[in-house]
Amino acid sequence: MITQEEVKELLNPIKDPFLHRTLEETGGIISVTIKEDKKHVSVKIGISKTNTAEQMQMQQEIVGILKRSGANTVGLRFEQLPDEVIQKYQPAADEAKEASLMGGNTNTKFIAIASGKGGVGKSTVTVNLAVSLMRLGKKVGIIDADIYGFSVPDMMGVEERPVVRGKKILPVERFGVKVISMGFFVEDNSPIIWRGPMLGKMINSFFSEVEWGDLDYLLLDLPPGTGDIAMDVHELLPTCKEIIVTTPHPTAAFVAARAGQMALKTDHEILGVVENMAYFESKKTGEIEYVFGEGGGKKLAEVLKTKVLGQLPIQQPYEEEDVFAPSVYQEDHPNGKQFHKIAAKVIAKLEDE
Repeated sequence: MITQEEVKELLNPIKDPFLHRTLEETGGIISVTIKEDKKHVSVKIGISKTNTAEQMQMQQEIVGILKRSGANTVGLRFEQLPDEVIQKYQPAADEAKEASLMGGNTNTKFIAIASGKGGVGKSTVTVNLAVSLMRLGKKVGIIDADIYGFSVPDMMGVEERPVVRGKKILPVERFGVKVISMGFFVEDNSPIIWRGPMLGKMINSFFSEVEWGDLDYLLLDLPPGTGDIAMDVHELLPTCKEIIVTTPHPTAAFVAARAGQMALKTDHEILGVVENMAYFESKKTGEIEYVFGEGGGKKLAEVLKTKVLGQLPIQQPYEEEDVFAPSVYQEDHPNGKQFHKIAAKVIAKLEDE
């Protein structure tokens, strides 16, 4: 008959399905009891999350191992590991989960760009932050996760479409930034009529079916508000950081606070607030006008206990004959310089940790 020591040896290499650590590392084999006359083995196992589909799979695996090793019957009980054990191994588990999305790349840092409402310039911030990070020598990608309101390809002047190589989609590259968007898969700007579960699958596909390569930063342009896609991103990317975009108007800042609070509740660190359309400066007189009011960005940062990363005036990019990119600011443009500073702050924050 199998012994207690043999049971522990057999089960020690099995990994906790959420922490991705072995039962030996987590101390997950709590007790083993053997009734030799009935060849019955009882085991109490500690895991990080109980009553899940993963627990059922683990149960089947353990029962199979023990029966093949001499047990006639197996009794299993599961309980949750102590909080300190879960907290000890959680960061590594989160990184492993994200690395699996990126084909094993553990170096990619994820930044979600969020807002409380549409029309505040969230996609403009996403595109220009990505380009500015690239100008600072980083390898950058963008997922246009605003499935209903995709705009990144048009903003960047992308006219190509992704191609498929093997089983992977190759993202389009523009200004040195890799881009994937729902806009690439919709004909004639047709409306999207999908519902939540289908949208979640598309977001998953943007990770698992796209050949991103070795990226330093992957930016996600989220839909405004706190809907299904934003929740999916929070679930998929536990270590994702967030930047909240608002205008100076008090109402925009008030609504943006909801997106920020959701980030905090799901343990996503907020890198800061970007205040777009902060003011208008007349080229003729040099006079500054606060078209949308003042103070929204600062107030939002105070509510979310973070900082204002930058304030962007209302300005168009320079016109260039040979380059079509309606929303990308040139490096020497005043807003281009502002985005350079924001990108530098992001790098300092994330790479000095």
